[in-house]
Amino acid sequence: MRLSSKLLRTAGVLCVAGTLQGIPSVWAAVPIEIPDFVQQEGTYVLTGTVVDEAGIPVIGANIVEKGTLNGTVTDMDGNFSLRIHSDAVLTVSYIGYTTLEIPTEGKEKLDIQLKEDSQALSEIVVVGYGTQKKVNLTGAVEQVTSEVFDNRSVANATQALQGSIPNLNIQLTDGKPNRTASFNVRGTTSIGQGGNALVLIDGVEGDPSMLNPNDIASVSVLKDAASAAIYGARGTFGVVLITTKEPNKDKTSITYSGNFSLQRPTSVPDFITDGYEYASHFYEAYHAYNDYSADPKNINKSQEFSLAWLEEFKRRKEQGITQEWEIDANGKYTYYGNTDWYSELYKKNTFAQDHNLSISGNNGKLNYYVSGRFYGYDGLFKYNTDNYKAMNLRAKGSIQVFDWLKIENNMEFSNNDYHNPINIGEGGAIWRNLADEGHPSSPIYNPDGTFTQSAAYTLGDFIYGKNGIDTNNRVLRNTTSFTASFLENKLHVRGDFTFRNTDEGQTQRRVPVPYSTVEGQTTMLGSDTNDLQEYKTQTNYIATNIYADYENTFNDAHYFKGMVGYNYEQSTYDALTVRRNGLLLEDSENINLALGDAITTSGAYNKWRIAGGFFRLNYAYKDRYLVEVNGRYDGSSKFPMDQQWAFFPSISAGWRLSEEAFWKVDPKIMSDLKIRASYGSLGNGNVDPYSYMELLGISTSNRVLNGLLNKYTSAPAVMPDGLTWETATTTDIGADFGSLDGRLRFTGDYYIRKTTDMYTVGQTLPDVFGASSPKGNYADMTTRGWEITLTWRDQFQLADKPFNYEVRGTLADYKSTIDRYNNTTKNLSDYYEGMELGEIWGYVTEGLFQSQEEIDNHADQTLIQSSAGHNTYVGDVKIQDLNDDGVIDDGANTLDDHGDKKIIGNSLPRFTYSVNLSADWNNFFVSAFFQGVGKQDWYPSNECIFWGQYNRPYNNLPAWHLGNYWTEDNRDAYLPRYSGYNNSIKTTTQTRYLQNVAYIRLKNLQVGYNLPRNIVDKMRMQNARVYISAENVWCWSPLYKHTRDLDVTNIYGSDPDLTSANVDNNKGGVNVDHGSGDGQSYPQMMSISLGVSVTF
Repeated sequence: MRLSSKLLRTAGVLCVAGTLQGIPSVWAAVPIEIPDFVQQEGTYVLTGTVVDEAGIPVIGANIVEKGTLNGTVTDMDGNFSLRIHSDAVLTVSYIGYTTLEIPTEGKEKLDIQLKEDSQALSEIVVVGYGTQKKVNLTGAVEQVTSEVFDNRSVANATQALQGSIPNLNIQLTDGKPNRTASFNVRGTTSIGQGGNALVLIDGVEGDPSMLNPNDIASVSVLKDAASAAIYGARGTFGVVLITTKEPNKDKTSITYSGNFSLQRPTSVPDFITDGYEYASHFYEAYHAYNDYSADPKNINKSQEFSLAWLEEFKRRKEQGITQEWEIDANGKYTYYGNTDWYSELYKKNTFAQDHNLSISGNNGKLNYYVSGRFYGYDGLFKYNTDNYKAMNLRAKGSIQVFDWLKIENNMEFSNNDYHNPINIGEGGAIWRNLADEGHPSSPIYNPDGTFTQSAAYTLGDFIYGKNGIDTNNRVLRNTTSFTASFLENKLHVRGDFTFRNTDEGQTQRRVPVPYSTVEGQTTMLGSDTNDLQEYKTQTNYIATNIYADYENTFNDAHYFKGMVGYNYEQSTYDALTVRRNGLLLEDSENINLALGDAITTSGAYNKWRIAGGFFRLNYAYKDRYLVEVNGRYDGSSKFPMDQQWAFFPSISAGWRLSEEAFWKVDPKIMSDLKIRASYGSLGNGNVDPYSYMELLGISTSNRVLNGLLNKYTSAPAVMPDGLTWETATTTDIGADFGSLDGRLRFTGDYYIRKTTDMYTVGQTLPDVFGASSPKGNYADMTTRGWEITLTWRDQFQLADKPFNYEVRGTLADYKSTIDRYNNTTKNLSDYYEGMELGEIWGYVTEGLFQSQEEIDNHADQTLIQSSAGHNTYVGDVKIQDLNDDGVIDDGANTLDDHGDKKIIGNSLPRFTYSVNLSADWNNFFVSAFFQGVGKQDWYPSNECIFWGQYNRPYNNLPAWHLGNYWTEDNRDAYLPRYSGYNNSIKTTTQTRYLQNVAYIRLKNLQVGYNLPRNIVDKMRMQNARVYISAENVWCWSPLYKHTRDLDVTNIYGSDPDLTSANVDNNKGGVNVDHGSGDGQSYPQMMSISLGVSVTF
């Protein structure tokens, strides 16, 4: 039975009214009667009726006298009555219909018919080398506009784009303002060569972190092979097309937008700052690990320990003695501190500012768009703070030389400067140093103002303010293009040439940091480190495209568009690193001021070229049956000569069922139904140059021969014959439709991507082979996934004014499975056939041992180490003996013999989603953007701050641990008995401490006001707005029931800039990545900004 359209509309309106309790009924305002004493001369009452194309009354249509606030809405029968001026023009609008402007011309009655709005059908979407109407798309393409970036206080565009498009996965390793993100489309790409999405800015590869967000007009994501095939091997795993703004079509306009923001970290670890509490737990953790038989002598490197000192510390605390140090007869310092290191590390709030100015105009033949931006961020740290400044300039314009020829130019310059403080004691990153040496029991300063040893390793280095990395990135790009049009604009020939120069310069300075452990005596931390390093890279890139397209419709039924073209790109990379010790001055900024004998130099160079011919053919019959064929013959210098060229085809088709004669579904129920399908195969060009060659590495021997450290080389990795492209073949099925007068729109896709011939390790060879096993095309993988987007757009009357609102939701998921891999034993430490990527193997925890009898009657847990003597104690974790062999172990750690392990979770994000809410009323606007992950498991790594002193006894003590670990009086605790170096939990993956890191985050919240037209006109402006915007406002996760010390949105975050390479003192031969994440990296930032935007 078909439902009445009128009934549907009535139900919709009543539902809205029912949800707005306390708001006067919209029907109370229909019609508006103006009393006689306020009626103006020259006005009269106009009546009328509004219906749709089927003659059905439109309920709640807005009727407004243009240029005024005088208006009303239609009643249940589509009727209205409004007093207007005799020369009035009416604006008639309703969601899902085209807005009309109707001159009244003194008429007393109007019959108005609204037509369904075809905007959704005529929407233009950017695709490879051109645009298409969204209604004619047959591939999986998603697009967002500049609204994603409007009124956002973000350092770079990637931070605003994150979460806005389903299955566009943007990963930021930390919260630094200059951080470049990785772009992934539709999940795991390749376990061999890997591969991110190709990001193009105005058709040319570029880094979006260097782009001015205010310049962006739209972002399109080409997800399936059919859409991306035209880019060949570099578009294998999706293409992101960023298009910048075009000049205004009207008169010259000048726009200024700016905001000022206060920022703070989204998470700051809550560690115990009571020195005695920390020290007593340090002793307990150390003592327990050593089977309660040994006492520590030091708290790591920087503070001595004894039981007598601990007892004295307790006495001083109980007696309220606040002095944090004592000096013995020999002048040696003893500390009794209560230091909050993170309070001294971070500012409470930091400041950022963002200013944009653009000028745009058009005189018919000449148009231009010029923009500039300055972004400044004052840094997070109290001392030697990081500091970021970004400047952008764009000049874009075109000239219509002849009616058939247009010349365009697009120039962009970007410059970023970032100061990054480093530590020299333990490694580059301050967070890891605080974990190892930031003991609350030690103050920062000695009584004479010198640093304590603990401070020298940590915050004192920052206060000293000499060590850091200064980075400058500059990008200059220019694209010159032309468009020639023939045959009444049906044939277009286009060409462009781009040159891009990218320069990165980096200066790193490391000098020793002074500290004192004895009054009057100064020691230098890092005394063998006193050097300056200069690192410079330059990348010169050129690209050219020439292509032609022909478009025509024959007999009003057969639409055809064909394109053919050629593309060539070349990149040359040079790098040089020079380091020299012996700085003359601690503040030296140039290597000429380093005169030491230890000089280290290194360099790098590569060059690659790609070329390809491409085509695209589109056919549509009466906009009903749609077919698209793409292909590219691609060549890459990164492959062996006999494998450099390959052909990558794709085909897609669409069927608009709603255009068929047999389609009798009420368009109010469902309209614009289109079914899509695509299939295509692409090669993976994400290969390092020269990777197919057998290269000899030259190293320096540690053995002295004839007084010299001689050079040596080893056998190179063997390259097998027949290396070829990794290939990704994607099948996609999708659907699009509208409903409820176009207010509801749906887009959905299901896809299968098979990645074959992945470049991975070969079979294990005998030792007599003399080299490592050669890599080759030895693995296959399948990824299955889906994504949906739902958009609801509607309006209703609130206080006689239209209230417009929109809800947009996205949901996506994927899973990847290994189909082929060289792992004959199916060792669980490697990939294996049938493996689902991200799976976590671990033990099942039954609880905590509550008695010695329980331990004696349980399977042997000797291999699950919780103490130095491999003894099991009451309060330790109790692991389930899944295979009933009486021993807790992982068997042979293979799929066939995994002992007591099983799959307990998966580390990859599942069910990623977003919800965008927006509304405007009476010049006010508000929006909220939520983003999150529906399912994801995470097991904290060894060094994660989650473990605290369970990792190393001298690490920081998380406040949430207190009262939450097992004791005789706290047998239901979450954590086991207190013990350091506790491998029974930190390295023994198990169900009890597997964390659910699903989350929902309010990523952006905006509230603003557009100044009314009468005020704007008086100020001779086109428009003006003020707003308040907040980023990373709020977050919730099941993880937070235990701790908020980590930002769940960045649990794997790390700082690739800060590693042990920044120190390289080879202390004990240990080379730990001190920029590692798990709470030890630059935090994500929450910001609140006040902004204004004005156009003249």
